[in-house]
Amino acid sequence: MNTSYSLAFITVLILLLAAGAADAQGRQTTLINYSGISVEPNVQLFATMCALDAAGFAADESTLAETPSRLALRGDLLKMQGPATEALRQFYRDHLLADPGETLSRYVAFALLAGPPPEFRFQVKRELLPPDVLALEGFQQVLVNFYLEAQLEKRGAAIESEYARVAARYESPLRRTVTLTNAYLRELLKPVYDRTFTVYVEPLVGNRTIFRNNGDHYGIVVGAGSQIPMEEIQHAYLHFMLDPMPLRHRKEVESKSALLNLAARAPRLPVQYQTDFLALTDECLIKAVELRLRHLSPAQLDSALAEADQSGFVLVRPLVAQLQKFEKAEPAMSYYFPDLIAGIDVAAEQKRLKKITYAAAIPAADPKQDAAASKAQASELESWLAEGNRQIAAQDAAAAEVTFEKVLANYPDDSRAVYGLAIASVLGGRAGRARELFEGLVSVPAQPGSGAQKSAGSADPSILAWSHVYLGRIDDLEGERDLALSEYHAALAVRGAPEAAYVAAQRGVEKKYNSRAHGDGDKGNSNANGPQ
Repeated sequence: MNTSYSLAFITVLILLLAAGAADAQGRQTTLINYSGISVEPNVQLFATMCALDAAGFAADESTLAETPSRLALRGDLLKMQGPATEALRQFYRDHLLADPGETLSRYVAFALLAGPPPEFRFQVKRELLPPDVLALEGFQQVLVNFYLEAQLEKRGAAIESEYARVAARYESPLRRTVTLTNAYLRELLKPVYDRTFTVYVEPLVGNRTIFRNNGDHYGIVVGAGSQIPMEEIQHAYLHFMLDPMPLRHRKEVESKSALLNLAARAPRLPVQYQTDFLALTDECLIKAVELRLRHLSPAQLDSALAEADQSGFVLVRPLVAQLQKFEKAEPAMSYYFPDLIAGIDVAAEQKRLKKITYAAAIPAADPKQDAAASKAQASELESWLAEGNRQIAAQDAAAAEVTFEKVLANYPDDSRAVYGLAIASVLGGRAGRARELFEGLVSVPAQPGSGAQKSAGSADPSILAWSHVYLGRIDDLEGERDLALSEYHAALAVRGAPEAAYVAAQRGVEKKYNSRAHGDGDKGNSNANGPQ
């Protein structure tokens, strides 16, 4: 590793730990406020989602097992009667969109621009409101009336602890993402009050994520689904870190704008990038950094770059090449950025792109083929998982990582594949990556009666218990005995876990884990029964 990279990583880590450290028993909802980065609930968002509940918005209730009081509140709001509630329902019907996701996004945008209750006055001038918020003209007063009629201040206070618990799940993963991202970019966190990045927790958004930025204030809204959407959060955070750079160096970026005409020919390139070269450059840089942070094999990187080219994100490939030079340099990205852009050879890229065959637009799904496609996907998934398990059993960590990454590229919510990749990371000696994966798996506690549930994305008791055991072992190896004991006790508390997991957890409670003492045979496999 480059020396300057190591020093930046250590410095950022020290700052993060000093500003946001908290033990596993009692973290605060604010992560590192001095730097403008936080994870927290939002009362305006809560009130808006309550209004959508009462109006009949089709929320995904399957994600609300961790917040039963919030689920009960939704039921109460659906039954509410009163003049303000009826006016709200009429407004909702009048402004309903065909796509539930677009409907939700519009109201979330409103909430993130509204001020505190009970007035909900906008925090920006009307002429600065985005079109989707202007489309909800009149909703502000509707919400004011409903907030008072539904007594939402009192209802919110009653379930505040549930929201705090959901927010706490995001603390450690967000801190890790900020640390690793800033270390790569060699950017130090500084006291900033005019730029903010906030992860807003709202269980009713389900498994969706909604990212918005209002000027220098960036927010991503997340729910309480089974998997913490760290890829989406990292993508949003990279926007927070990198968005100012193309604007600051507009002249240098626009000197490469001849490439826009070639990119715009790609049928899959989103419309917002087809005429805005600054936005395209920004998005391609973010995608390029993501690829470098994933530490892909040469074959995986080739595949990802080919996909980017075919989708119209044609700057990803040259930017990846420039990032490889950046990694060997010393300046932070904010200083190195002009060199990064200067390194793009427009003539060479034009010549290269003439040979690219862009991917066709994605056709609309045929409902008649859904059942057959689902059956084929299930068969494919089970086959890949079995292959990964065999590679784990053969102690072939590298092959297993490739297999489970292939599974997750096609089935990103499959907890068995996440667990398999975590085990492969353990076998490969990549404790940091293993910790991140196991932390994602334990973020959803097993529910009573879920012992037989082993479907993708579920809180499988075996996977949950073994993930706690492995986190405890990692903590033990890092000298964090108190945290390790907390993980072992969490494993013992999982109902329906296999006996072997209980034995391993009890052993961890009684004696600090030592990899040499336990031997390689205790590393186990990735199947549903967990390590043996």
